[in-house]
Amino acid sequence: DIKDIVITGDTRIGDVASVYFGPADSTSAVRLDGKPVIGIGVIRQASSNTIEISDEILAMVDTFDERFPEMQIQVTSDDAEFIRDSVEEVAFSLGLTIILVVFTLLFFIGSWRATIVPALSIPVSLTGALAIIWLLGFSVNILTLLALVLATGMIVDDAIVVSENIQRRRAMGLGARAAAVIGTREVFFAVIATTAVLASVFIPIAFLPSTAGRLFREFGGVLAGSVIISSFVALSLVPALTARLPVKSQKANKRSLFDATLGRLGHYCLQFYKTTLVWSLKYAWLVLVLCLLAAGGAYFTSQSIENELLPSEDRGTIRIFARGPDGVGRNFMDRQAMSMESLLMPYVESEEIASIYTVVGSWDPNIVFITADLKHWDERDKSVQEIIGEIRPKLQSVPGAPGNAFGGNSLNLRGQSGGLELALTGDTYERIYDAALIYAAAIEEQMPELGAPRISYKPTQPQLRVNIDRRRADELGVPLSDISSTLRAAIGGNDIIDLNIGDQAIPIILQTNDRNTSDPSDLTNLYVKSDNGSLIPLSSVAYITEEGVAAELERQAQRRAIKLDMSMPEDITINDAVTKLRNIGDEVLPEGIGTIFLGEAQAYEETSQQVAMTYILAFVIVFLVLAAQFESVNSAVVVMLTVPFGIAAAIYALYLTNTSINVYSQIGLVMLIGLLAKNAILLVEFADQLRDRGYDVYEAIVEAGKVRLRPIMMTLVSTILGGLPLILSSGAGAEARNAIGWVVFGGLGIAVIFTLYLTPVIYLGLARFTKPRADETRQLEDELAAAEV
Repeated sequence: DIKDIVITGDTRIGDVASVYFGPADSTSAVRLDGKPVIGIGVIRQASSNTIEISDEILAMVDTFDERFPEMQIQVTSDDAEFIRDSVEEVAFSLGLTIILVVFTLLFFIGSWRATIVPALSIPVSLTGALAIIWLLGFSVNILTLLALVLATGMIVDDAIVVSENIQRRRAMGLGARAAAVIGTREVFFAVIATTAVLASVFIPIAFLPSTAGRLFREFGGVLAGSVIISSFVALSLVPALTARLPVKSQKANKRSLFDATLGRLGHYCLQFYKTTLVWSLKYAWLVLVLCLLAAGGAYFTSQSIENELLPSEDRGTIRIFARGPDGVGRNFMDRQAMSMESLLMPYVESEEIASIYTVVGSWDPNIVFITADLKHWDERDKSVQEIIGEIRPKLQSVPGAPGNAFGGNSLNLRGQSGGLELALTGDTYERIYDAALIYAAAIEEQMPELGAPRISYKPTQPQLRVNIDRRRADELGVPLSDISSTLRAAIGGNDIIDLNIGDQAIPIILQTNDRNTSDPSDLTNLYVKSDNGSLIPLSSVAYITEEGVAAELERQAQRRAIKLDMSMPEDITINDAVTKLRNIGDEVLPEGIGTIFLGEAQAYEETSQQVAMTYILAFVIVFLVLAAQFESVNSAVVVMLTVPFGIAAAIYALYLTNTSINVYSQIGLVMLIGLLAKNAILLVEFADQLRDRGYDVYEAIVEAGKVRLRPIMMTLVSTILGGLPLILSSGAGAEARNAIGWVVFGGLGIAVIFTLYLTPVIYLGLARFTKPRADETRQLEDELAAAEV
């Protein structure tokens, strides 16, 4: 029908043109394992669920496979696979943590019946935590499950303290219900105080405004909710059940295996602690000096620990980015992409890589993007980092378009090229570009490990400018619009209209028969029809010049900007790179040129500042909560002074395990503040009670150490073992779990020394300057009574 459309007189379109139905000209190349394919990408919305989308799309793929057997559909990359495996690994860690905690209780308590009571608090509290997840609109994901794993070791702490104290009272001869009432009353303040401290530490994590803060909002909320629920369980369900447990028989002939072995071991441990505690209090100055030396050593040790936003993660995918020189075109980049594919094929043959998906020219004709989907974690021997380390030198040696290989991370903050990005800002692009050249040369000289920085602004993009002599064109009767349409038809085809057939719109493209223009001068040989019907050569009304321009103009923070991106080797941390780049910029950048870090570097700086504020906020909140609970600044100071030394212990744990300081380990350190304060509260609060009963300061802290040793060790070991599965975990997302696990496991494991010895020393030194709370209360009552008279 189109061929029969009349142009003029008896002339139809079919007389002067050939009309055919065909595919549009290709502007990109897409391949899977070297074979041409059609690629479809699915990008989820921010509020959607990755796993749900994946399940629905996989179901659709199965349906299409049945309906179109001649067509093969292959999923080349699925983010949900990493999430599914991570959730399974965390769920396994949760189950292992519950088992370890229960056996820890059995080890210390020595009775299956007595172990059941605090053990029952685990499912009750975890069920309440799941209810909180539902009420707050959270989902069961990696972070919420990770929070439940860590919470498992903590939610039994309050139950242990209450149950142990009730049984101690029953062993002293009290009846079941009297022991439950008095025993719970004695530790009621300690349970409430520790819960308030832990909640006040976790809640600030949920309000971090950075990208990492939004990531851990659910983490902090679930932890805070879990410990609050566990305190209610410890003060209600646990006393009711503990009161119904039978008292152990004291007859020698009925001693159980636990009593004969572990009971004796516990007795020796108690005697050892009492002896060493008395010695520590006698030589308090030496204990303080040793602790200060340990803290100072931790400070210097922290300087040698790597700082980064996130640990290197094996997410099962390698991405490769390459950019060629301006103007080389898609065909050149396609050949370079084939060279990169050939470098990856040995890994496909060795079954390390499952598929290689290549896109050339989709976003820019000079850009290649390759996604290599690795085999499942259990089916390969090499990690993402190992494979990247092997292929990166080879990719960077590809002539004309060196490639950069990189993996992903939890926040997806890596730049398009997978490296470190920054922007220089100023008043004019020319001035910024001159500064960028100087800066890039300095970076390449002083930081060769980052490679040659790539500058986004380069006035080298070839461009043809058609200069029209408007007066001459008007004299010859050549409309400017006809010149434009003629050029479009000759170069890329002129999309003139859409033909609607049913519900499909088919574009009609007008193009010349021969569009092979090898030289700009070929365009001047085109003819344009004038108003009187004569054909005028384009060279009569226009001339063509070739010039170089920037491919794109960028702005950052409402200022003109030019981006620089560099490779980011796995052995360089983001902190070291940012620090050195800032120093170089201070040396070489002229006045008026600003520096803005982008992507992962920007998030690292924001998160570092906000986490530092979170530490300060956590200290202040915990101190205020303790001061209000104890009604004594002195007792609050005693508890808080032990916390920095516990953090020092965590620093040593990170150093000894070669773990970096990152978002995950920093969150673990914030959590450690509450855990360390919690154990110190058990000692200080009971010592205050004993002083109210007439004990002097020395007697009170020694007796508090003896009585509270068992519950402190039980809570410490249960929490420490709660972090053990995170250390032992492997597979998808193991790097994040290891970071938090080492802080909890190593930090608390070493910090137990500070809790058991430094806290009594500080208490002995400060409490002697204050009166017992009972004396202050009586004095206040006497003063009030005198005032009323």
